[in-house]
Formats: sequence, structure tokens, C-alpha cells
Amino acid sequence: MSRSTRPMLFFIFAALFALLFTACGGSTAATPPAASGPVNLTYWSWIPNMAKQVDLFNQTHPNIRVKLQNVGSGPAEYNKLYPAIKANNAPDLAQVEFQLLPTFETTGGLLDLSPYGAASVKDQYQGWTWSQVAQGSAIYAIPQDTGPMALFYRTDIFKKYNIAVPTTWAEYAAAAAKLHAADPKEYITDFNPKQPGQLAGLMWQAGARWFQISGQSWKVGINDAASQKVATYWQDLISKKLVKTEPDFDNGWYHDLQTGAVATWLSGAWGAGILEQNAPQSSGKWKVALLPQWNAGDQAYGNWGGSTTVVFKNTQHAKEATEFAEWISGNPQSEEMEISGGGTYPALTSASASSPTLNNPQQFFGGQNINEVLKPTAAHVDTNFLWGPTMDQVYNDMGDQFANAVNGKGTLNDALNAVQQSTLTFMQKQGFTVAK
Repeated sequence: MSRSTRPMLFFIFAALFALLFTACGGSTAATPPAASGPVNLTYWSWIPNMAKQVDLFNQTHPNIRVKLQNVGSGPAEYNKLYPAIKANNAPDLAQVEFQLLPTFETTGGLLDLSPYGAASVKDQYQGWTWSQVAQGSAIYAIPQDTGPMALFYRTDIFKKYNIAVPTTWAEYAAAAAKLHAADPKEYITDFNPKQPGQLAGLMWQAGARWFQISGQSWKVGINDAASQKVATYWQDLISKKLVKTEPDFDNGWYHDLQTGAVATWLSGAWGAGILEQNAPQSSGKWKVALLPQWNAGDQAYGNWGGSTTVVFKNTQHAKEATEFAEWISGNPQSEEMEISGGGTYPALTSASASSPTLNNPQQFFGGQNINEVLKPTAAHVDTNFLWGPTMDQVYNDMGDQFANAVNGKGTLNDALNAVQQSTLTFMQKQGFTVAK
């Protein structure tokens, strides 16, 4: 996910699940030969500055010509992809967020990149990102950008109220109480019930296992013990009115960040750009710290956001398309363009270590080199968290149920139980085999 996008919840169920029952399964049966002359590829992506990356590829690959198209970010693109896959008229490649990969895999429209040598780049990427794009020996995407979560906090507010930067979730809750007691207009953070991606990242950190694959079946655990622990924690803060519960990414929220009405933001690495763009008057007042831990001394982190590059089966140039997918995220010059111009955080391990953009003091953060926090965070994101094949439904149901809880209709724990049941029911109705 680039810093200009955020998780959005809009999908057309009918179009998607018509694909589930009409698409052919598995990967291609044979590897076609590479084209003998120049080939043309179409690539859909919404990352800012991507045109420069594509131009660089075309300049250095005279036998391949890639045409970039921005048909909209996130769901706007996906709503065009689903019918295109069904009509066998998808672009050669597209940007797809991590949480939507299993959904696209169920359409049968993604090309398995392993016959074209994609496994050779595995060790270049953060381990958790590769576990997201591979199923067994099949590889359905190349990681592109990520969102390892960290604690963005207002140094001026923490100093004013003599609050230490919390290193555990218990300390974070204590800081919330101290801050709000000192000034009832001040809150430690905002908890938007319609933003499941953020809470998913925090549950990921706690060891949640929302989905697992057991043979040919899916195991669903949205209300597992780790997720319930996180829900209980935030329910307590909500019940005590120690956090705001208003929409994020709107003018009111940006105003709160600007003025300090909220003292922290638990965000993916891309949050740095969001703050700098939308709260410029708070420049120099923010810093970044490691995400609080459940147990002191642990190194466990979650992820919020990020995307991949996929190739579709209808491409006539699978080898060249795979080459481009590997290059766009794996070429150092391309990655630096994406980091500096697109505001992303790389999945490529070497880029997070060597990028001049990432590894310099940042004026907005008071001269802090924030990558000294983000780099070790990215290296310790749990590799065992998997997304399921109906994340659009999960996120929609979760947003509705969390909103009910915030409005006093049950608790976040009740909401998780409800989403667990609605997900099981929905998946079974769509023909998925769900393990008991």
C-alpha cells in the first residue's frame, strides 16, 4: 500500500464468485517459449511515480515494452479486474494488495510464476512477504511494498504531561489514562471501528491465525485467543473513554493530528508520509518508536498495508511479464524511485538497508532516522499470518460489528464472534471447504 492509499472496503460479490465457478484451476500446464521479438505488456498500478519506474524498465529492456495504466487505486482497480479475468481480457500484470491475493487466487486467473524462475528471488524479500505470495511450490506474486507497524507519537505532548514512551501495551494503557486525566480533551489515539486493517495488524502482532490451510480445506479463527486478547484490550480503552472512536483519513482526523488532540497513531511505515502531507504544522513534533509489546522484551510485530505484482493467465508473454514483476520490485534504482516518489516501504530487504531516502534524518520527525525503528520491525513481522479468500466480506462484516460495539451494542469480543460465524457461513455458501 502506498502512502496515498489505505485499506478500502468495496467489492462486487456477484462478479467475484461467478468467477469461482467458471475459472479454470491451477497453474499453466506447460511453459510457453519466450517471444522472439519485442513484446508489449500492460501493467495496472496506482503507485505515484510508477511511470518513471516503467520508463526506466523500457529504456533498459529494448525487447519488452510495458504500458502503465492507472485505472484507480485498490477497489476501483479490482472492480475492473474481476470482470476482465472472467472475460479472459485482464492486463498482463497488476498491483494487488496482500490481503486480496487469496481472493484473486480463487478466481483461477493468476499465473503461477514458479515455472519462470520466480523462486530464485525468494531470499531477496522479507520472509513474511514471501509466505504471503506462495502456496506450496506455486508463486502467485512478487512482493512490492509493505506496512510494518510502529508507534508514531507526539513528543511535545508526551513531554508536557511527563509520559514515557510506552514499550508494552500495559504501559500504553497507563499512558492513555494519565493523558486523559490531565486533559479531558486529549486522547492517546483514535480507534476507528471502520478500519479493520489496523486492528488486523495489531492482532497479527499478538499471534492471531485468522486463516490456515489444512489440505484442501480452510481453517478459520477470526475469534481465536490472540484476537480476543487484543479485542479485550481495546474494549477496555473504549469503555473508559480513553480513545476517540471517529473516522480516520478525513479532515477532522487530520486536524486532531495537527493540533495534538490525539497523541499517537499506530500505523504502517507508510504513515510517515500521511503525517507529513496532512499535518505539516506539526513538523518536528513527531517521532517513531517500536510498537508496544505484550511481554516486555519481545520482538513481535504486525503489518498494515502493502502490495504485490501479479501476472494473469491470459498474458501471451509469461516469461517477460515475470521478468518485469521481478524487476519492478528488485531493481535498486527502481525501488529508490518508488520509495522517494511513491512514499512506500519496500519488501526488498536490501532496499530497506541501503535507500538514501529511508536512511537519513527526517526534519518532520525532529531529525530522527525513523528507519532505525522500521527496519528491525519489518524483519520481525510474523511469517505465519495468512489472509483468507473472502477478506472483502470479513472486513465489511468486521467494520459493521465493530461500529455496533463502539455504539454500545455488544463488545468487540462479541463482534469477533459474530464475524467468525458470518465468515464460516459465507465461505460455505460460496463453495469453500471449511475444516471443523
